Amino acid sequence: MADSMMSKAATMEIPISSNGDSRNLAEDDSLEQAAKIQWSLREKVGSPAGLRDLQQVMVSGPNLNETSIVSGGYGGTTEGIIPTSSIKGSNMHHTSSNSSMTAEEATKGIAVEKFDIMKKWGLNTYKCTKQMISERFGRGSRTVDLELEAQIEVLRETKRKYENVLHLARALTNHFYSMVQTQHALGDTFADLSQKSPELRDEFGYNAETQKLLCKNGETLLGAINFFVSSINTLVNKTMEDTLMTIKMYENARLEFDAYRADLEELNMGPRDAVTMARIEAAQQQYQIHKDKYERLRNDVTIKLKFLEENKVKVMHKQLLLFHNAISAYFAGNQQQLEQTLKQFNIKLKPPGADKPSWLEEQ
Repeated sequence: MADSMMSKAATMEIPISSNGDSRNLAEDDSLEQAAKIQWSLREKVGSPAGLRDLQQVMVSGPNLNETSIVSGGYGGTTEGIIPTSSIKGSNMHHTSSNSSMTAEEATKGIAVEKFDIMKKWGLNTYKCTKQMISERFGRGSRTVDLELEAQIEVLRETKRKYENVLHLARALTNHFYSMVQTQHALGDTFADLSQKSPELRDEFGYNAETQKLLCKNGETLLGAINFFVSSINTLVNKTMEDTLMTIKMYENARLEFDAYRADLEELNMGPRDAVTMARIEAAQQQYQIHKDKYERLRNDVTIKLKFLEENKVKVMHKQLLLFHNAISAYFAGNQQQLEQTLKQFNIKLKPPGADKPSWLEEQ
């Protein structure tokens, strides 16, 4: 038992080299120290005190968690000691640090981009607000295209008048629809009374037929009026509105152009040092950008106003002719002409009850 314990102690104290070369000085020293320890242990192991010392050496031996790996090239004279604790999680720490740095850089890039956008927006808003206040109080100059401004004002006035026509046409449709429903109900009542009053059967029958005929012609006229209302609504709330949206963009571009023009003029009136010249150059670039934008939108507005006028004349010519012929034929009692008017303008009436959901949809 003592010999096995001495051999274990000696083995634990001897570091293991990768080549075992006897010419290596570090290995000679280690072997000499091991031999001395083994000799001393042999002298002490015979006594109880020596055994206790050997047990103490075994207990106080190196911790496996703190051992080192000694490595070296074959036949080399140098050794590298790598602590095992440094190996654990080194790759994981390197990967997590790289990913965290990448995420942090991406976040910083997004923040810088948003800050630049907010900075440009704030500067542009400040310049435009300053220009608008100057124009309101008569201290600033504005770019004016007299011919285009007159056309825009005519369009806005025309839109207001057409909106009034649309409002009145819808009111006429609602009132006439109520009258047609009343005539339909009155015709049903006359027909019912003609069956229950033998002495007035003929009189009630004539009135029932008249109300049904008026109701049928009224439904035909309602189809023409609804088509008229739909076309006017498309012209006012889509075609004209689209042109007015382009005009609004043009007016905003005009305000921005005048704001940067005033800024450039103010810089040109100041001193001409190095810093001011750099600011003048930047202002000149911004002025040119907004000038190009203003001229492009002005051309767009001019083209849209021209096409809108042509489209308005074409649409209103057709719709006014339809409205006149349908109203005239209805109040003249000419059912054939009324139906011919709808065919002329390709208007198809919905059959009665077409707007009602089917019994499957009601379930």
